[in-house]
Amino acid sequence: MKPEIKIATRQSFGEALKKLGDENENIVVLDADLSSATKTEIFAKAYPERFFDMGIAEQDMIGTAAGLATCGKIPFASSFAAFATGRVYDQIRASICYPNLNVKICGTHAGITVGEDGATHQMLEDISLMRGLPNMTVLCPSDDISTKWAVEEASKINGPVYIRLARAATPVIYEENKIFTFGKAVQFGDGTDATVFATGVEVAEALKAQEILKGYNIDIRVVDMLSIKPIDKDIIERCAMGTDRLISIEDHSIIGGLGSAIAEVLTERYPAKLKRMGMQDTFGQSGKAVDLMNFYKLNAEAIVKELKN
Repeated sequence: MKPEIKIATRQSFGEALKKLGDENENIVVLDADLSSATKTEIFAKAYPERFFDMGIAEQDMIGTAAGLATCGKIPFASSFAAFATGRVYDQIRASICYPNLNVKICGTHAGITVGEDGATHQMLEDISLMRGLPNMTVLCPSDDISTKWAVEEASKINGPVYIRLARAATPVIYEENKIFTFGKAVQFGDGTDATVFATGVEVAEALKAQEILKGYNIDIRVVDMLSIKPIDKDIIERCAMGTDRLISIEDHSIIGGLGSAIAEVLTERYPAKLKRMGMQDTFGQSGKAVDLMNFYKLNAEAIVKELKN
């Protein structure tokens, strides 16, 4: 991890879209009046004829994206995660997933790390909503490099994809030449004391905790679950067999999110106790992202305390 370099995954998303546009004229981008925040404006400036600002009409945006997909285009529809999944759930279900159309939905500003925008904008249920839909792939990258991979990978998948992105700048974890495999997680370390399964912004926090815990002679492994659906069942089973404790941590509700997905795998593959760290069936509140992560016990210090206990 390179803690001295921080980039918001929404920025990485915008840059990756522009690169895709350079390479494929069938890439089109739709936004719902938030292009400066979602960073789709980067694509819009390069390819204005392939960019559509749908205004504050997210349901129309999804319907239009579905129509474009039937014409051979590869639409990326973007808004804040609260609007890109919650406000348009029915349209995604009936107009994209049911006909299995090639639409990519990109929700930025997910989780409590949206910060001061408060509970209405802090989407904590999007993973649950999207992974429950047939035909939907769900990716939750953790840094600049994995986000650019996720956007490019999504363009290659013939079917619906949801990519979950964050507002806040987060540490760059991976080297530029990192090779990812679709549907596979990435493991850091081989410690046997515990496994921390993390996704999105929580991966950097888990890696910080890993370093801190070494000072207490606690050796853990961290697993970046950048693919929520399909989920890497093999690594979950392997870590359950090889470590004493299992923890999942996510900037999302523990109901229906990463922790639930892991628990489902454990039930089928290798029954084991899992501590789920995340939002405990509650809405967020307005505040600075760093303060909210501390308050809701979603940071490195909370992981350290949990494992020291």
